This record gives sequence, C-alpha cells and structure tokens, in this order.
Amino acid sequence: MVWKKRKRISVRKIKEILRLKYELGLTARQIGRSFSISHATVMKTLKRAENAGLTWPLPEGMDDSQLEQKLYPSSAGYNTSKSLPDMVWIHKELSKPGVTLQLLWEEYKADHPAGYQYTQFCKLYRHWEKKLDPVLRQTHKAGEKLFVDFAGRTYPVHHPKTGEIREAHIFVAVMGASSYAYAEAVWSEDLPSWISCHCRAFEYFGGVTQIVVPDNLKPGVRKPCRYEPDVNPTYQDLASHYGVAVIPAWVGKPKHKAKVESGVLLVERWILAALRNRTFFSLSRLNEAISELLERLNDRPFKKLDGSRRSLFESIDKPALKPLPPERYEFAIWKKARVNIDYHVEADHNYYSVPYQLVKEEVDLRLTAATVEALHKGKRVASHKRAYGKGVYITNDAHRPDSHKRYLEWNPSRIIRWAKTVGPNTAMMSRRIMELRPHPEQGFRSCMGLISLSRHYSPERLEAACHRAITLGAFSYKSVKSILQNNIDGFPMEEDERENPPPIDHCNIRGPQYYSHGGDHSC
Repeated sequence: MVWKKRKRISVRKIKEILRLKYELGLTARQIGRSFSISHATVMKTLKRAENAGLTWPLPEGMDDSQLEQKLYPSSAGYNTSKSLPDMVWIHKELSKPGVTLQLLWEEYKADHPAGYQYTQFCKLYRHWEKKLDPVLRQTHKAGEKLFVDFAGRTYPVHHPKTGEIREAHIFVAVMGASSYAYAEAVWSEDLPSWISCHCRAFEYFGGVTQIVVPDNLKPGVRKPCRYEPDVNPTYQDLASHYGVAVIPAWVGKPKHKAKVESGVLLVERWILAALRNRTFFSLSRLNEAISELLERLNDRPFKKLDGSRRSLFESIDKPALKPLPPERYEFAIWKKARVNIDYHVEADHNYYSVPYQLVKEEVDLRLTAATVEALHKGKRVASHKRAYGKGVYITNDAHRPDSHKRYLEWNPSRIIRWAKTVGPNTAMMSRRIMELRPHPEQGFRSCMGLISLSRHYSPERLEAACHRAITLGAFSYKSVKSILQNNIDGFPMEEDERENPPPIDHCNIRGPQYYSHGGDHSC
C-alpha cells in the first residue's frame, strides 16, 4: 500500500477552528463535524496553537503567512534561530556572469558560520523564488539575452483625410535579467521592419546582448527547426554586424521565450489598453504615446522585489552590455546568382561584373540601397554602386580578361597615334582602312595587323609598302603584307602604276555609242 502525504488544512479553516473553540466553546468532535474533518486533526491544530501561544482573537496585524509560520515553523524552510539569507540580494547576484548558488552559499557561511548548510540554503531560495512573478522568476545572466517578438494585438491608425483605418503592428523587446522593455509601432511585420526595429532597440538599450532570442517569425527564421533553425541571411547579417548570436525559441515552446511573452502581455495591458480610447492619425504620434507609457512601465516599482525595471537594468544589465558598433546596420537583401558567360550577374534586372574566372560559378549577392556586393565562398569578390532601372550594365575593367581589355583600348584616334610611331604612310593607311568600313571598329583588327607588321619588317619597308598600297588604292592589311612578302616595296613604281592608263580604243570593244545607236556597229 502506498501512503499519500496528508494535505494540510488551510489557514482559513485554522482561523475558524480557533474561533469555534475559544469564542463558542465547541468541542473537537463538534468542530470536526462542522468542517468534515477528523477530531484528531482538530486536536492537533489546537495543540499547535497552544504551543505557539495563540488563542482567539489573534494578535492585531497578524496575517495568514505569519499565522502559518507560527503554527508550522518548519514549513517555512528555516529555523528562526539561524540567520535567514537575503533572498533579494541572492536573486540579483545570480544574474551576474559566473555567479552560482554554491559561491553565494560560501560567502553566506563566511559571514554566518552557524547558518544553513548548502542543501537547505538552496531549498530556501527555491521556495522564495516560486513566489515571484513569472516574468521575474527566470534567472538570466546580466547582458546575456534579449527576447524579441511582435505583439498579437495591433493598433488602428486613421488616415487624416479619408478616415481609412490601417493596423499598426507592435514590436516588443525585453532584456532577460532585468525585464527592461522596449516597444514601438510599425506598419508591417516584414523583413525591413523587423531589422529596423532591432537596430532601434539596440540603440534604446545603449548596447547589445550576447544572444537574441526571437520567435520563429518568417522575417527572422526561414525554416523553423527544433535543432537547426535556418536563420534568414539578412537577419544573420545583422547579427554579425552587432556581434550577437541568434538562437530562435523552440517551435511550440512558449516557455522558452516566457520573458517576451510576459513583456508582450505587459505592453498590451499597460500601453495598448491605456491608449484604447485615443485616436491616432499617424504612426509617429502613436509611437510618441507608446514611448511615454513605456517609460512609465519601466519605472513602475516591482511588487516583490526592490526597485523597478529601470533600476535593475541600470545596475545589472547595462554594465554587462557590449558597446554598439560605430555605425548602424544598413539593411541588405541577400540572394544567390550564377555568373553568366559574360562574367556578369543579374540583380533586379540590372547586371554587375565579377572576376571572369568565376564564370558559371554561384555567388552570394548582398544588396543595400547604395551598393551591390558579390561574395564567393564567403569572400567578397566584387562591389558596385547599385543601379536603378532595367538593363543597366556596370562593369569593372579589372574583372575583364586581358584580351578583352586590349580590345576595349582600341579606338580610331589611338590606333592612328600608334601607326604614326611607324610613319605617316602607315598612319594614312590606317585612317583609310577605318574610313572605308561601315563602322570604324570593323577596321580595328586590320589596323592592328598592319601595325604588327613592324615587328617583322623595318619601319622604312613598312612605310614604303603602305605608300605603294595607297597609290594603288589597295586599302587592306593583306595588300600591304603581300607587297612586303614579295619584296615589291623596294622597286620603283612604273608610270602606269602611278596614273590611271587611258582606255583602250578598239573596234571590238563596244562603247556607249553602240548602245545609243541600237547596237548597229561595225569596224
């Protein structure tokens, strides 16, 4: 048989037992029948009261906890002859990094050698801790965690002209150790709002914690998972900028983020409920009102602890926070892209160059309002000013292969300058080659080939060959090369080469007269 521990009668019944005994003079059996309890239990209760020196009426000012302590001193967990530890001090000290109950007990024993042993010391603290509010009960290290979430309730904002109502969403952030809170209203729970709220929250607290604990909202967590949640790349980028770790709460486990749940409840009760009868026509006005009530909430005294959220934050959390970075995080969108064969990647219908060696490789793009960065295996390989519009190409010459660089250096004036280093005839030949093409670029290769002949032939021979080709009207690279290969450049030009010869006059050759006379013509 298993014996169950008998439940102690309530303090209210104890008071009634004393009243019925000392005021009405009833017996233990009569009192027992009145409360449906055994007369033995009534006798034991009266005996406890007698040993404690209590009768009826009770001493003025004695409350239920004092009466219970008198009757059941062992239930309070301590001996009145021993020094009771300062529970409020213990609770605050446990919030500091590295502080444990073992350390606090050793310090307590150093001051009170006859005090409680370690087991009883811990039992006393746990018993006292249970009486705290849930938002204060959890023991968090100072400056360690910041809990963030959006409140379940929204607040209506009216358009000043049309009267259209738009719902504002309330972002809430709560410090782990002190429960110091921050709140603001935004239009949406999208990624830009989520990120900007974090930035302003960090600035409100004046520093950053080691860990941020969000709920599994889509702006923060792309794929919720109990063991390996997939954090949004932009959110992870924010965490890297501020030097914090993002550890989402377990899915379906509200106790893992009880701080922010309690903080949301406080914001809804002490801020949103307080504003229920006010009408706002802009988000800025709503945030001004929220800010005023938020200061009041953080200054409200605790009911079971000394001080307020603000005083606890100033003494515990704030000294442990890491400093803010020099600049606020700039919102950035991350996406993946594959490098095209022209060594450009596409982002928002515009194209940005990366090193040509990455053709066909996948890169990560980080897009801010002003810049576009490309990263390959975590290393930044390109950075460009962001373009707006469609079909814009932005190219860094350093990303081109050498052959493309040389080609892009070609232009008519530069090619002619290069040709002049050989001589005026070479320059004239180059100019005529480009002039006779539908577009100058079509003659670039011919001109470069012409100039390259100077590596195989002396400038004098190339000049002579170009002069002969110009005279003959043979404006091509192949003509000059043929002249040089056949050593024609060294021979003097014949008279018939210099001028156009007269037309041949012979009766067998039909001239214009033949056609003008109907084709009747004979020698």
